[in-house]
Amino acid sequence: MAIENRDVRFSPVRLNAVIGPLVVAAIVAPASWVAALIMLATLLPFVLGSILAGTAARRASERQLAALAALSGLFVDRLTHLPLIRHFGAEARISRQVRDATHEVANRTVSVLRAAFLSNAVLEFFSALSIALVAVYCGFSLLGLLPFRAPETLTLVPAFFVLAMAPEFYLPMRRLAAAYHEKQLGEAAETALEPLRDALPASPLPANALPPFSGLRVADLTLAFPGISVGPLDFSLSRHDLVALTGPTGSGKTSTLAAIAGQVAPISGQICDLVGAPLVSSQIAWAAQRPLLLTGTLGENLALAAPDAPREEILAVADRVDLGPMLARRGGLDMAIDHGGSGLSGGERRRIGLARAILSGRPLLLCDEPTADLDTASAAAIVALLRDLSRRRCILVATHDPAMTAAARQEIAL
Repeated sequence: MAIENRDVRFSPVRLNAVIGPLVVAAIVAPASWVAALIMLATLLPFVLGSILAGTAARRASERQLAALAALSGLFVDRLTHLPLIRHFGAEARISRQVRDATHEVANRTVSVLRAAFLSNAVLEFFSALSIALVAVYCGFSLLGLLPFRAPETLTLVPAFFVLAMAPEFYLPMRRLAAAYHEKQLGEAAETALEPLRDALPASPLPANALPPFSGLRVADLTLAFPGISVGPLDFSLSRHDLVALTGPTGSGKTSTLAAIAGQVAPISGQICDLVGAPLVSSQIAWAAQRPLLLTGTLGENLALAAPDAPREEILAVADRVDLGPMLARRGGLDMAIDHGGSGLSGGERRRIGLARAILSGRPLLLCDEPTADLDTASAAAIVALLRDLSRRRCILVATHDPAMTAAARQEIAL
């Protein structure tokens, strides 16, 4: 989030902050070259002051991010071991630890705000100084009260124009300062993530290098979470199949899909293809209930797993999942969306996730409640689409929808 906020808020105004003051000075120069020099003269100490304040802000942001990470890790760890903590009666001591970590985050946040206020104070000081010097020069020049020989002849209209433009000189940098905090947090987040880059999995194998997919086999799969246990599960899907995973809310349908996708570690059991070979992540596409959305265009989000897909293919898949009406209303594949999916309904988000999974071309498709939040006609269209896709792919669907279950070859009830 911090990196995204930096790219969205800070990066667009940075270029404007560099060019904007120079453009204003160039516009003012024909009316009063002295006023333009005054503006440029106050720019250098402002830049130096901003660098010093920005360095302090970056260090404060790094310390705040470290404190947040420590608090998050502490909270997750203590929540995981809550039964053990209660068993030994250590609630008071653990509460003190969490309280101390929370106070540390609060103190670091205050430090970040203090650095941000310092940056704003530097900007406001030099902005006010520039405008005041320009105003004093123009006023004294018009009144003939300059203590030295006037370097230029300044009349009322040019002087008024210069005074009107003086506040605009620092306006781009005011906007930059307003977004500077996001820059510091984004850089701190990148620094924190840098050690993790070496631990990232290798790039997926190309499609022609993947082992052939023969189907899905789940044997003695057991999942365990605080307050819930799933399994053991035993089932198999052929290479071209459609199977419904059903059960009440909270029974573990999503967790089972996550385990098959390699996102949750099972307590025991085996997940492989029908010949016993382990599954590769590049063989699995997951259409989640709340799919990942990135700030950008709809087309970029749909093609996330297939960046080289032609535009015509993306449009065809979007039409298959009934996104055509939305595309017609809101600018097609170029419509802008944010990470939260603002303006999108729950059903539209699900269909975006399903379209992305289909576009990936992967042989195993995991769908989590694909017909939820849809009207009857739209849900029926998705059921028909999945039934058609099952002639060429292996599809496992977690669902509460009786129509989806009826269309499946097999039902696995949790």
